[in-house]
Amino acid sequence: MNTYRKRLLAPFSAHAFLLGPRGTGKTLWSKASYPDAVRVDLLDPDTFRLFAARPEQLLALARATQPGEVIVVDEVQKLPQLLEVAHLSISEGMLGTYLFTGSSARKLRRGDVNLLGGRAQIRMMYPYLAIELGHDFSLDRSLQYGMVPVVVEATDPQAARRAYNALYVHEEVYAEGLVRRTDAFARFLEAISFSHGQVVNVANVSRECAVPRKTVESYLQILEDMYLAFKVQVFRQRAQRELAQHPKFYFFDVGVFRANRPTGPLDSTADVEGAALEGLVLQHLVALAGLRQDGTSVSYWRTRSGVEVDAIVYGPSTFWAIEVKRSREVRHEHLRGLKAFVADYPEATPILLYGGTDRMVVDGIAIEPVEGWLRSLGSEFI
Repeated sequence: MNTYRKRLLAPFSAHAFLLGPRGTGKTLWSKASYPDAVRVDLLDPDTFRLFAARPEQLLALARATQPGEVIVVDEVQKLPQLLEVAHLSISEGMLGTYLFTGSSARKLRRGDVNLLGGRAQIRMMYPYLAIELGHDFSLDRSLQYGMVPVVVEATDPQAARRAYNALYVHEEVYAEGLVRRTDAFARFLEAISFSHGQVVNVANVSRECAVPRKTVESYLQILEDMYLAFKVQVFRQRAQRELAQHPKFYFFDVGVFRANRPTGPLDSTADVEGAALEGLVLQHLVALAGLRQDGTSVSYWRTRSGVEVDAIVYGPSTFWAIEVKRSREVRHEHLRGLKAFVADYPEATPILLYGGTDRMVVDGIAIEPVEGWLRSLGSEFI
């Protein structure tokens, strides 16, 4: 992927970690944001061997930096011991700054890995937002192929999506040595795709893919650690009803969901399309919350009786209750969850996103065409 589009993420003024799945544009962003940086690319075999044998090489680079200069270390999880050297150079008073990129938190979360003593901010690189694509954003195309930059910019997005799923989702996990049986993990990915946008029933997934329950739980953690999936918790602020207890699961990108979700004569197109649209909206909201860096959270709301709202965005300046429907028409049953939520939280702004083209207000609920709404999300950063 050589095409670079301007992203909403602004350059950093201090030491930072930039984390996120492979193929989301971390390296391209760092090259565009810091064109004169000293680069240590740990994906390059020669560079990896050099710094693995002599980590103190990083200390020499740091001591030579001047104010405003940046050292970029790509895929730092491959050599986490470099963080010890980086911490030492920071303690010595290095004049430049570090940017560490990474696509797996698993090694970085270990208790013996130095994360620079809290001296570096941690940010995420997400798939494209619709606003970053501008006129090139197509809802139908995004629902089919996703928003991962390496897929979006490909001349053949279907082949690129297939290759991404095989290379970055499957092989990256295997390369990290996190999975012993590749066949079991492949069956797990297919089984878990049916839980995209739902609460995961681990016992059911275990039975479907013929993998022990404990192994399924470890696979789920691997997906999160490698930023290939995220969970959305239940909104519990000032709860007035008995609520669901468990989080919902989403692949980090709708294209990865589509690549792993089998379809055929027995599969409901409406179910697949509905889950894809909800996932696309949720990945946008999670990215927005990450960009804001003000404590904004994304959750969902569901009562024990089954009344649900797909997404609750809650932060210092935002309180949205969002329901997502693929339908081109608005029916009264679509508004049921939003009405129940607003009855408990009149401060919230209820929004129904749907597949139609008309904007309207029904019973105090803003009805928005989902494509146009996604196009405007994140405009505060432009």
